[in-house]
Amino acid sequence: MNEETERFILDLLADHNILTLATVRPDGYPQAITVGYVNDGLTLYVGVGADSQKAANIAKDSRASLTVDRDYADWNKIKGLSMGGRAELVDDEAEIQRALDLMLKKFPQITELLGSDESLAEMDEMALIRITPEVISVLNYELGFGHTEMVWLD
Repeated sequence: MNEETERFILDLLADHNILTLATVRPDGYPQAITVGYVNDGLTLYVGVGADSQKAANIAKDSRASLTVDRDYADWNKIKGLSMGGRAELVDDEAEIQRALDLMLKKFPQITELLGSDESLAEMDEMALIRITPEVISVLNYELGFGHTEMVWLD
């Protein structure tokens, strides 16, 4: 991936707060949910309920797809991302704390949910998901209606 495309992706991730994450249910149907996210480079993190269907889906099948976008009044201005990759439940406390630090920086309102002395690692009712993209479709209609660029990651 060239530097310009990577910068476009990272800027878009920084400018947005939510994504739609699709995982595979046990019956084979996709399940999509909109969640807040943070990113560390191209790696994304989302929090879900530990007992949620989303966490159960990922525990059985790591395949995931997601979109990052918003509603544009002018379709010639549409910018967004569609990613396919692997989603995993994170159990490493250091990684969980790094993700929590990113979440607190991006979403300071989380402190109201956690309280002042708690960390995400101590919250049994929450699960942290790491999403590692394998392919990214970059949408930038400012370069032409329907313009996309496919980026495959190693």
